[in-house]
Amino acid sequence: MLIKVFGSAVFGVEATTITVEVNIDKGVGYHLVGLPDNAIKESSYRIAAALKNNGYQLPGKKITINMAPADLRKEGSAYDLTLAIGILAASGQIVSDEVDKYVIMGELSLDGSLQPIKGALPIAIKAREEGFKGFFLPKQNVKEAAIVDGLDVYGVENVLEVIDFLEGRGDLQPTIFNTREEFYKTLDFPEFDFSDVKGQESIKRCMEIAAAGGHNIILIGPPGAGKTMLAKRLPSILPPMTLKEALETTKIHSVAGKVKEGGLMNQRPFRSPHHTISNVALVGGGSYPQPGEISMAHNGVLFLDELPEFKREVLEVMRQPLEDREVTISRAKFTITYPSSFMLVASMNPSPGGYFNDPDAPVSSSPHEMQRYLSKISGPLLDRIDIHIEVTPVPFEKLSEKQKSESSVDVRQRVTTAREIQTERFAHLEKVHYNAQMNTKQIREYCELDEVSLQLLKTAMERLNLSARAYDRILKVSRTIADLDGAQNIGQNHIAEAIQYRSLDRDGWLG
Repeated sequence: MLIKVFGSAVFGVEATTITVEVNIDKGVGYHLVGLPDNAIKESSYRIAAALKNNGYQLPGKKITINMAPADLRKEGSAYDLTLAIGILAASGQIVSDEVDKYVIMGELSLDGSLQPIKGALPIAIKAREEGFKGFFLPKQNVKEAAIVDGLDVYGVENVLEVIDFLEGRGDLQPTIFNTREEFYKTLDFPEFDFSDVKGQESIKRCMEIAAAGGHNIILIGPPGAGKTMLAKRLPSILPPMTLKEALETTKIHSVAGKVKEGGLMNQRPFRSPHHTISNVALVGGGSYPQPGEISMAHNGVLFLDELPEFKREVLEVMRQPLEDREVTISRAKFTITYPSSFMLVASMNPSPGGYFNDPDAPVSSSPHEMQRYLSKISGPLLDRIDIHIEVTPVPFEKLSEKQKSESSVDVRQRVTTAREIQTERFAHLEKVHYNAQMNTKQIREYCELDEVSLQLLKTAMERLNLSARAYDRILKVSRTIADLDGAQNIGQNHIAEAIQYRSLDRDGWLG
């Protein structure tokens, strides 16, 4: 008897429906075809034990299973439940006309209970697109899949619950998830708040500008100056996520199996990988491609602490994703694209000892050692970082102050207002949403300077020996500063402030 059941495979952040054809005939054997990997080939042992422990059995006949399309590689143990239901239906142990109306996914334990799977959200989206009636999956994944409306999503704990439902028994009910209600359950008081930071008013101003324009930023300062503390608080002043951004971010984390119990992610991600990370772990890939840290930080912040300690080849692979805001991974038989639109926040010491140019420093470095240390960061990578700012240690008087500084909520209001101005400005452009994304043509159009401002910029570039790469960056940042001020045109004061934020372009840093 031939039966068709349906599962799904995830490639990149999109799902593809897999048709599982199960045929049982005279003879003995278990044949699984359609490019399954080892985890799927081993499923027969898990299925046999799970069925036996729940009152059913693997039929002692010739079982042939084809996973179509047969030229597409299938990976992982999430097809256990799909294959088990197909075998039971084909052998007549369960009788139901509804088997082919559902997508069925889940990894089986030997007692028949189900283990969580990856990619539940994109699978649910694909199931709705293709008109399936419902989706059976492990209970641990039900909230992320139930985000999709128009599809009955059933979270199950044991294979018996699926069997009973298909045969019209039991009281299994679909999970109802009010996406908009859950989305608006945001944290009014972030875990890390700018009011906790003593002093550093100029640095907080710089972080506000970076957040308002979506600019990448690098913090340069000695150990203990507060670089990491400031970076961790940046997400708290970014504009709240839109529902579209929340769904995009949740989909990526779903593919990686990192969605938390709440289901929908309504907080911007903050990723801080260790400097020993490999290039594959950072940008994604592997034999079974998975999203890397830059994709996990999509719509949020990627923080690279002690930037020169990262391997040079690891940093270089970020250049293309920083420019294109997506990363493409190519293999012999397929190509996968992961979104990676994130804010890069990096920190570094000014020298190997960390105290360059500090007369009271316990450790000093020679100019040669410092140059070698800074040269680990390539010019093309720095070219993609709009703001460079020096962070100095906080004096004791500031540390001992009892008065709290401005909260993240207040700063975020100004940032959100500036972003709204940019959204309106770039409404007619498909790929540009904020100032940091402007290309040369748009910079010329939206960053016009009057004679006084132009002369100031020219003088600064000549006197400070600013590199050519600094020119466009200064214009972008000055446009954001003007937006924060609510100014239609860039003024002299906006240019003057933006010039301060190019420390590494000045003569005496990187030349």
